[in-house]
Amino acid sequence: MENVTTATIKLVNSLAQKKYRTEAGLFVAEGNKCVRDTWGHFRCRMLIATRRWYEQHATAETYDIMHIAEMRQMARMSQFSTPSEVMAVYELPHYDLKPADVKGRLTIALDTIQDPGNLGTIIRIADWFGISDIVCSAETVDAFGHKVIQATMGAISRVRVHYVDLAEWLESVAGISVIGTYLDGDSLYSANLPEEAIVLFGNEGRGISPKLAKYVTQRAKIPPYPAGVATSESLNVGVSVAITISEMRRRIIL
Repeated sequence: MENVTTATIKLVNSLAQKKYRTEAGLFVAEGNKCVRDTWGHFRCRMLIATRRWYEQHATAETYDIMHIAEMRQMARMSQFSTPSEVMAVYELPHYDLKPADVKGRLTIALDTIQDPGNLGTIIRIADWFGISDIVCSAETVDAFGHKVIQATMGAISRVRVHYVDLAEWLESVAGISVIGTYLDGDSLYSANLPEEAIVLFGNEGRGISPKLAKYVTQRAKIPPYPAGVATSESLNVGVSVAITISEMRRRIIL
């Protein structure tokens, strides 16, 4: 155990940016609940906490280094308006997703999702509905940024998020149905939906990009109610994911 140093504070602050998270191979989970929800799922390179938190909560859990900090130092590192008493600096995980890994199951694919809250919500939805893998385009927001980590409510510990060239990846899993969500597809509630599929969701403003549209084998939509009545132009992508995956799971359960 040692007191937090200026160098450590500088390192933690740098991890607010994706560039430095990638270079260091590290990310931060902040707050008692977030740390507890993620503990044991990622290698903890350092645990930083106030002495009060350490005396009340710390056990024989494994970490490389334990830093004790005063609240004013926690405030310098915190991404919250009101700083918490604990944060963990974890190693970024490295996952290997083979084409065989997506056979016989549902997998979510995301095309350039930009909002951290949306991605965090989608990860949480995947966790709820038993989806182990989310495959993202390289342009999708980083799953290990502060806002995404917080929005997942611990689900980031159980859902593997992969960043790939999505066109190349869809080529590699040819033969598996790719369901694309569109405003002009077949109704989600009457379409024949397979249990084994990749469900592709597009960017918040532009939808599924043309370069990925050619891989879509089935176009599905969430129909508004009642039909023919003016409604909102579209649904939030997180809401779309929840409705779509819920309907696909409902058919298996029932």
